[in-house]
Amino acid sequence: MESRKTETDHIAETRAKVLETALPLVVFDGWSEQALREAITDSGVDAGLAHLAFPRGAIDLALAFHMDGDAQLAEAMAAADLDGMRYRDRVAFGIRKRLEIAAPHREAVRRGSALFALPTHAADGARAIWHTADTIWNALGDSSRDVNWYTKRATLSAVYSSAVLYWLGDESEGNRDTWDFIDRRIENVMQFEKAKATLRKNPLAKAFMSGPGRILDKVKAPGDAPSDLPGSTRK
Repeated sequence: MESRKTETDHIAETRAKVLETALPLVVFDGWSEQALREAITDSGVDAGLAHLAFPRGAIDLALAFHMDGDAQLAEAMAAADLDGMRYRDRVAFGIRKRLEIAAPHREAVRRGSALFALPTHAADGARAIWHTADTIWNALGDSSRDVNWYTKRATLSAVYSSAVLYWLGDESEGNRDTWDFIDRRIENVMQFEKAKATLRKNPLAKAFMSGPGRILDKVKAPGDAPSDLPGSTRK
């Protein structure tokens, strides 16, 4: 017996229909209220459900596009055979796969980058990029729960965001220049990590970590915070 759909299911379906209809419009109108209104009308969805799906209007439409790409990325990485790759190559694979998913809608990505560059939407853009980095690290089985949880995602967010900008202007065959750019950026990160490892062996660095640096031990990843704090339960 087929289970009855909940309101959440209907909202998700509405969001998907409107997004699919909106993508051709975004090429001309950007992630705008006009594009959203036309997509709602053209898709034939219920206006009330559309409001619930996009309560903040066009910015939520743009975020839905980004999150849909991240969901596809999670599925693609789960299905991929990464065991034979070096760890840095696995990270590069995640970034490349995310860009390949976005490739059919490059202009929509370009329009989104311009939207999230605005001061009023910069925080939304940062959260979207962070979510992509989190998706990649989770797919790679990252189990860190200390300050490394944050530093890994912050570092990958910087690499991914720079790769997107490079990719948007890349006219090389098969995006070869972008893939080389990603490899160089990851190599830079790996060199930085080696430098940090060397620093930890330095007597002065050890003294710092045993003193004021120990405050870093108090930093916990989401899900490890005390249960009585708001937002402490990781979904």
